[in-house]
Amino acid sequence: MPRYIVERTFDSGLHIPVDQAGAETCLAVVGRNAEEGVTWIHSYVTSDKSKTFCVYDAPTPEAVRRTAERNALPVDRISEVSVLDPYFYR
Repeated sequence: MPRYIVERTFDSGLHIPVDQAGAETCLAVVGRNAEEGVTWIHSYVTSDKSKTFCVYDAPTPEAVRRTAERNALPVDRISEVSVLDPYFYR
């Protein structure tokens, strides 16, 4: 399954509460993603919460775009990536 980094910009910042409501929001995203075979692995969020870099396993970039639209999430760029492990060269 290909892996992708999805870059997003949130002009007003990303605000997901760290409580039950936030957990339910994230689980709803996971559920909608599953409908397209898209798996959200994890995300990195900038300190000002204006950008995220999200790691996904998905069949195609188009599947990632469709789930982003269903989840009302912006997409700046989708890049297919592979792992570069610094210990690989030992």
